[in-house]
Amino acid sequence: MPTGLLPALTTAYPISDDDVAAYRSNGHVRVAQLLTHEEVAAYRVPVAAAVERLSTETRPLAERDSYGMAFLQVMNLWQHDEDVARFVMAARFAGVAARLLGVPKVRLYHDQALFKEPGGGYTPWHQDAMYWPLDGSRCLTMWMPLVDITPAHGGLAFASGSHVDGPLSDIGISDASEEHFDRLLAERGLVVDEPVAMRAGDASFHSGWTVHKALGNSSDRMREVMTVIWFADGLSVLEPANSAQANDLTSWLPGLAPGDVAASPANPVLTL
Repeated sequence: MPTGLLPALTTAYPISDDDVAAYRSNGHVRVAQLLTHEEVAAYRVPVAAAVERLSTETRPLAERDSYGMAFLQVMNLWQHDEDVARFVMAARFAGVAARLLGVPKVRLYHDQALFKEPGGGYTPWHQDAMYWPLDGSRCLTMWMPLVDITPAHGGLAFASGSHVDGPLSDIGISDASEEHFDRLLAERGLVVDEPVAMRAGDASFHSGWTVHKALGNSSDRMREVMTVIWFADGLSVLEPANSAQANDLTSWLPGLAPGDVAASPANPVLTL
């Protein structure tokens, strides 16, 4: 579908006060039909095509580690495909992100497609903001399936309330992070919000410090998920606390240094 025929995604989504309260209390919230059936079907085509074109993973599943088995990961598709850019820059999405964060505007951090193959492994417990040289409490991720999914396709689970204490580990996504957070969640008595069936165009939003994981894909169909990460406009770049954050600073905040306002050309301001 040519760019000019893609839905504009400029109308507001009616995010409720209860949704906002749930996000701030639990560190995550799910919303229904952020995109209509027709809208998500239209954008699925360029996203899937871009993943196929840009993915560099060629190893069989059996030859990958736990991270590699978890998904086919392609980042910043918006810089490679103008149709995907319309999705990533959608005012509708940015409006929800800003409302959940309680700010007038957000900036794009980056997007990533997370396609979990049939037979793909689980995604271990982790906190996204462990990778980000930013205040993770002022960042959030949208996770949207482009196809209908059940938990068996690789649904997302959240440890409710785990976002309030900031960083809880410096372990990257791995079997070790799974073991660490299994112990920590048990010690703290945190409730796990288990994966649910989601329709294409439904979405979840979670804070940068929310502990979360995904199940393996035991179905016979690819789990096609697109994510977008935003941060509150006006944040400053932090001194990287680990090598992953140093890499992210170079990759997603190009040309910036600790103490700078996080406002590179790769991080446009987005608002409804």
